[in-house]
Amino acid sequence: MVFLIVLLFTSAPLGFSQNLPEWYIPLREAVYEQVLPADAIFPLYQNISGRVKTSFSGYDQSILLSRCEYMMGRAYLDAERKTEASVCFESGMSFARRALDARETDEAWVMLAENLSQNIAARSTNTFYVMGNGLKVSEYAEKALSLNPRNAAAQYMIAARWVFAPSPFNNIRRGIEMMTAIQTNAEMGKDDTFNVYSALGYAYIEQRKSARNRAAIEEAGNQARVWLNRSLNIYPTNKFVQSLLAQL
Repeated sequence: MVFLIVLLFTSAPLGFSQNLPEWYIPLREAVYEQVLPADAIFPLYQNISGRVKTSFSGYDQSILLSRCEYMMGRAYLDAERKTEASVCFESGMSFARRALDARETDEAWVMLAENLSQNIAARSTNTFYVMGNGLKVSEYAEKALSLNPRNAAAQYMIAARWVFAPSPFNNIRRGIEMMTAIQTNAEMGKDDTFNVYSALGYAYIEQRKSARNRAAIEEAGNQARVWLNRSLNIYPTNKFVQSLLAQL
């Protein structure tokens, strides 16, 4: 279904980042800041992945390695290096499944969904893969919410469908309502907050395009600026948000 394009949004959150080891955070920051090229992020990814392997075992090791693969895949995807990105996302899914085998948690389901959603983006030219796997992303997100209704990343993936799907499969008003609700209904980390803010900025840009009078256009534009500037207060160098703000 066409609306599954929503799942390709490249700023998907990871949730519960406040519980991550401090030495992992630089990898996440490098990806969200979008300053360093992928080749400069790779040594950081290697170092942190190696530390995960020596510091953790079992479920904890698998879930953190899934995160590392996801982040490196994101860096490659931002650089349009889709083949390398897909390799990372496939590995990230394998680690997420290994984590689920050890312990079924909302975090493991989210990591499986996140890696799969980005792998769909990396393999977007493969219609069979996209159509065969798109519905699984929301399925996995729902499984995460059944274990923890306050998981911000899972809530985001479900709300994002209404924001980022192309017309007529989107519902911007519903998407805005759901994104707004995440802020009070979920436990949000830094990346979750950034993603919700930037999604709201994007949603208001879309609402502005369809507005039918000057007052509605100005109001939607003002709201878009508010949320995009809030997201840039978190990651000032993020090129995706900068490009959205430039549209205004």
